[in-house]
Amino acid sequence: MKLTLIDVSIILLYLIATVVIGLVLKKKAERSKSDYLLGGNKIPWYYLGLSNASGMFDISGTMWLVTLLFVYGLKSAWIPFLWPVFNQIFLMVFLSIWLRKSNVTTGAEWINTRFSGKGAALSHSVIVVFAIILGMGYLAYGFIGIGKFVEIFVPWELISAYVPFDVSPEYVPHFYGIIFTCFAVFYSLLGGMMSIVWTDILQYALLMISGIVIGIIAMNAVATYGLNVPDGWLTPFFGKRLDLDWTHIIPEVNAKIESDGYNLFSLFFMMMLMKGLLVSFAGPAPTYDMQKILSSRSPREAALISGSVSAILMPLRYFMIAGFAALALIFYERLDLVVGGEIDFEQILPSAIHEFVPVGFLGLLLAGLLAAFMSTFAGTLNATQAYLVNDIFLKHINPKASNRTIKYSNWLAGIAMVLVSLILGFYARDVNDILQWIVSGLYGSYVVSNMLKWYWWRFNGTGFFWGMVGGLVPALSFRFIFEGVLDLYTFPLMLFIALLAAVAGTYAAPATEEKTLKSFYKNITPWGFWKPIREKVMAEDPEWEGSTYFKRDMFNVFVGIVWQTSLVIFPMYLVFLEVVPFFITLGVTVLCTLILKRTWFDTLPKD
Repeated sequence: MKLTLIDVSIILLYLIATVVIGLVLKKKAERSKSDYLLGGNKIPWYYLGLSNASGMFDISGTMWLVTLLFVYGLKSAWIPFLWPVFNQIFLMVFLSIWLRKSNVTTGAEWINTRFSGKGAALSHSVIVVFAIILGMGYLAYGFIGIGKFVEIFVPWELISAYVPFDVSPEYVPHFYGIIFTCFAVFYSLLGGMMSIVWTDILQYALLMISGIVIGIIAMNAVATYGLNVPDGWLTPFFGKRLDLDWTHIIPEVNAKIESDGYNLFSLFFMMMLMKGLLVSFAGPAPTYDMQKILSSRSPREAALISGSVSAILMPLRYFMIAGFAALALIFYERLDLVVGGEIDFEQILPSAIHEFVPVGFLGLLLAGLLAAFMSTFAGTLNATQAYLVNDIFLKHINPKASNRTIKYSNWLAGIAMVLVSLILGFYARDVNDILQWIVSGLYGSYVVSNMLKWYWWRFNGTGFFWGMVGGLVPALSFRFIFEGVLDLYTFPLMLFIALLAAVAGTYAAPATEEKTLKSFYKNITPWGFWKPIREKVMAEDPEWEGSTYFKRDMFNVFVGIVWQTSLVIFPMYLVFLEVVPFFITLGVTVLCTLILKRTWFDTLPKD
């Protein structure tokens, strides 16, 4: 084990700092429901943007991305479209503004601004169920990642003598996951959104320092030894098939590509892009991302939060990721990737850290990555608590609860969610397994209803409910019906079922009350199929000037996706010392930034 007293001290100082932050901000969080869940809508956008970016710098995702870059090279820049990573561009251009104008606490509460009557009650219930299931999935995802990460630095045989019970080898990562989960739960439950934001800022500072160090170490290694990779590895462009042949370099990687199911890369990319665009048009899922948008001080600041995420997150994260991938490629024989007698490529990140990070910086990096886990976990926990407390307890059980009662209900809800997610984590095979289920299954089930709610006036709460049910049932069952099939490839069938259910449900019930529709349209002014409502709003208020800016928004989305992708690629070219591609990609980044300054930033609402 490479951990020294200095490294352990840095990690312990970070863990103590999270406890102190939770205790210091406890009183502020207890002042009201808004203070606990949204920071009282007083947090500046640049803090929330940095916090959001830091929360997305999660440990499980970083392990996954390092593995992808190692295996697929620059083509791995496209695979996060599964998430889809470019949903942040849709948010920054228009959706964050629309969402923040609603002035609500949660995504489920938002439902009542769009639907009315029985349909609103049905749709409210199903979005709460979805949010809780998604939250548990994310918590389990982070729980697995942190356990696998810690295991390589703290071998079980070193501490087993001090643990008063036996733990089977396959459950050692879960044991470690539980330990670090407790710290995340502590500061999240005590300090609410404010403590999450401040611990995220601390985490980002740690990751920034250590990430730069890793990238520089890797650049020196590349300059000395070069990279031995297959043809096509150093380009993001691709043909019908992936055509990466590792046979004469690391033959085991070919088996990894086969098991991932990405060989027909053009088909995979088209499916990924189609699903990603639909998910992005639907808006944010009810997770920590949405909660931070709702926590902003104004619609303008909501857009700035989402816009800042890509600029803050991508260059630093991929500088670090490329650094670890380069070191792993150059010194592959030194990595310990064997788990249970088989090669586990998800061990590349922790093994590379173990081998290549110097003393002191190892402590910083481990503290930062542990913080990344705790940040994602705490943010997801806060968002899910909001649904349990605000949309179930306060809405249906005790609407007049005191602040003291709300505080204890938040704590109880958080502890219950953590326990259930830990149980889920015991049944997941690996990080990629649960990630695929989340992004291709659960996110897929969310698409139809949450697209139609923005862009079609006739869509009602009953349609929303049945569209969500029509998506959730396949999302929860297709893994068993189509065993062994990549979740992404069953997405069109799920989409078709959800669309049929949504349209049938819509026409099985009356349209949403006209008063609700007019209020929603006048406040949000979404583009799409709203002509009948638009005409009625203008008839009542001829001086109202509601412009939808569809063409401008779509132009900014296109430029924004190119901008974000270049932010991903140029730090990788920098680490790999590919000088000409680096300057070309950096030039694209600068050009897109100048365009967006004029067509997006300068046109944001002034309030």
